[in-house]
Amino acid sequence: MHFITKGQKIFNVFNYILVTIVSLSCLLPIINTLAISFSQPAFVAAGQVYFWPVGFTTQSYEFAISNGKFLRAFLISVERCALGVGINLFCMITTAYPLARSKDKFPHRNFFMGFYVFTMLFGGGLVPWYILMRNLGLLNSIWALVLPLAVPVSNMAILMNFIRSLPSELEEAGQIDGAGNFRILWSILLPVLLPSLATVGLFSFVYHWNDWFQGALFMNNPSKYPLQTYLQTLLTNFRDMLRQSGSNYYELLQRMNEQTGRAAQLFLGLVPVLVIYPFVQKYFTTGLVMGSVKG
Repeated sequence: MHFITKGQKIFNVFNYILVTIVSLSCLLPIINTLAISFSQPAFVAAGQVYFWPVGFTTQSYEFAISNGKFLRAFLISVERCALGVGINLFCMITTAYPLARSKDKFPHRNFFMGFYVFTMLFGGGLVPWYILMRNLGLLNSIWALVLPLAVPVSNMAILMNFIRSLPSELEEAGQIDGAGNFRILWSILLPVLLPSLATVGLFSFVYHWNDWFQGALFMNNPSKYPLQTYLQTLLTNFRDMLRQSGSNYYELLQRMNEQTGRAAQLFLGLVPVLVIYPFVQKYFTTGLVMGSVKG
């Protein structure tokens, strides 16, 4: 029978307290933003809104949904995530599989692995990056948002280590049945790789959804901004956007202010991540842990 010592009990209590504090520090700002987005502007301006709406109103959300710029930027981000995650997964799978082979099966493995590690440590710089996109004709194109980081090396390394941890008997059984490398990868290994694919796929989705810098760098036309780039401009130019909305500016200010309008649109931008994460959470821990340890 296992007995818990006094030191272990103290350690467990300390861990529970620490995890609770960290969890609240992450959760409370989101709750505060949600409360502000549903509150009347007078109470927000007076600093009376904390974690519960005061003077409940949905005016900020009605403005966000009716605002064509927000919906357009939202759809661009959805398109970016669909293309970006698909390209990332394809490139990571086709790169991680050969790099997971031993030197006997892939003699040039160390050279290519060194090449990918080099790209993690050194970059060409911002100006050459922009010039390259311009010369390729990708400026103001959705491809400028998804192609530059088609192979996220850190995520690919997680997938590679996951493949290396799989039993070699899986591949040997396929070879005995006459399957080639592509058949082994797509028919035998991919079903086993689902936890790791869900993990790196989530990482890719969060990156593409949250990134604003590439949109600001490669999109010269604001109508082609992804959502996070639009929200970044919203934080600095909210009053100008209200004036350009086509509605009565002073009437809008009576129903919402900068804080409530920003909070509503920021929370709407957070919703897709909150919706998707529960569906991949069951794979997340398994994929991350198994992909970080070589068997």
